[in-house]
Amino acid sequence: MTNQGLAACTGNVRDETSLFPRIARPLALALCLGMLAGCAKPAYVSPVSVTRFTGETRNQLGHGTISVEASANAQSDSLEYGLFAAEVAGELEALGYQVVESGADQIAVVSLNRSVASPHRRNPVSVGGGASVGSYGSGVGLGVGIDLSGRDPDQISTQLFVAIRPADGGENLWEGRASGIATANSPLSDPGATSDRMAQALFSGFPGESGETIEVR
Repeated sequence: MTNQGLAACTGNVRDETSLFPRIARPLALALCLGMLAGCAKPAYVSPVSVTRFTGETRNQLGHGTISVEASANAQSDSLEYGLFAAEVAGELEALGYQVVESGADQIAVVSLNRSVASPHRRNPVSVGGGASVGSYGSGVGLGVGIDLSGRDPDQISTQLFVAIRPADGGENLWEGRASGIATANSPLSDPGATSDRMAQALFSGFPGESGETIEVR
């Protein structure tokens, strides 16, 4: 809270010509303090929770050609999906795959789910007292309470699913899912930053221990 901001509030309270009755001036000051203090909610970013499953033909992973495709329920024409699909393709190349558009030996099926939740928000002044592609499993007088904590930011939840399977059909060779939460006031809530973070976490230590859930910060 700046001195100028407090002065702007208290100046009106002390002014004898103020339209506020004297009895209401403590409330006016508290409201000013509440508005100034309520914009400092800290950002929150959860670790990325990652679970992978590997089939019996583990030796087929990490080499050859592969195509990246959208799952049946994915919005493949959306900007967000494009960002995540591009990050998945980059991770696959880093693993040793050759990513091609068609005629690949394997297919990486990508599914993305992003949702926004608004936490319960109390009135600051009170008078009187969510798809998977897998197959595996301070009170101030007058009885008025002031909430100085500010509004809770929206929480953006992201889930990324990838399944690698033979192009000619058959059971999945590998499946992975990554999920995380970031508040809207965090830089990591941006789709570009989130897609990079989630894809890196999902393929970290590829292919990973089948059935094990890890947290990546």
